[in-house]
Order: sequence, then structure tokens, then C-alpha cells
Amino acid sequence: MSWEYFTKDLSWESLASVLLGTLLLYGALILYTRFFGLKSFSKMTGFEFITTIAIGNLFAMSIGTGNPKLLVGGLLIGLLYFLNYLISLLQFKSNAAQNALDNSPILLMRNGAFLEDNLKRSKVTKDELRGKLREANVLSLQQAKAVILETTGDVSVLHTDKDLDVESFLLEDVIS
Repeated sequence: MSWEYFTKDLSWESLASVLLGTLLLYGALILYTRFFGLKSFSKMTGFEFITTIAIGNLFAMSIGTGNPKLLVGGLLIGLLYFLNYLISLLQFKSNAAQNALDNSPILLMRNGAFLEDNLKRSKVTKDELRGKLREANVLSLQQAKAVILETTGDVSVLHTDKDLDVESFLLEDVIS
């Protein structure tokens, strides 16, 4: 491969426009995040996860290919922030909206026992679950007081060596 492969159709003008566009769009991301809050980048709900991926894609496409153009990319990113904010506000104000728009977490294990029906419903294999238990440094299944498939697809492992049960508050929204 020759150096020309990397530099073909490259000019100082195109490099400068990419650099300037990156700085402008990055600045817009900072302003949007300051205005709409850091929760915009969280993975607390499926909508926030989707928004994060879409924003990253628009940012990369706008600065890397120029399609969409920087202004359109910046406006689309702002629109995604705004829509995510509206959905979060709607879910905050209405339990019915929250239930309709988002999945509920699913309990996969309780007090060291696998919940087979929930594993089947969520399509999580025991091998995948074993991996998550190892990541959480669980040495005995009895240490796993609750294992939950969260709405984001993450797996939470609540474990202890003590003879404690999980407080009900932590499992209020979980399908058991």
C-alpha cells in the first residue's frame, strides 16, 4: 500500500473543515449536555441507550463524511436530546407512560436459585448468567441474593456472604 492511498483527494482545506467541524459539533454536544443534563447519556432506559448510539453515529457521520452536513447533524443531535428529554419527562410524570414505553427488569435468580421461567422469557442462558456471576466475584450460588436483567440489558448481581435478604425497595419494579 502506498502513501497515496491515505492522502488521495486530501487537501489542507478539507482537513481544516473537518477540524473546525469537529470542534463546533463537539462544542454543541457539550452545550446540549449541559442544557438537557448528563442523564441524556445514561443507559438507564432503552430510549436513553438508543439516543446515545444515535448521537454518536450522527456525530461521527457529520464530522467524518459531511453527510449529514454539520448544521443538519447538529440540529438532529439537538432534536434527539430534546426527544429524549420529553420521553424522560413523560415517564417521570406518568407511571402508565413509564410502563408503556419501557421494559421492566426481570429477576433471573433469587437466593441462589435460578428462576427458569424468567431465564426462558428473557432468553438468558445459564452460561451467560455464570459469566455475570463470575464478574461479580460470586464464589457460591448462595451468595447471589438477586440477579436482575435490567432494562438496558445489563445484569445486576446483588450478593453477600451474610444471611441477608434483598430489601424490597430494590426489587419493586422487577418482574419476579
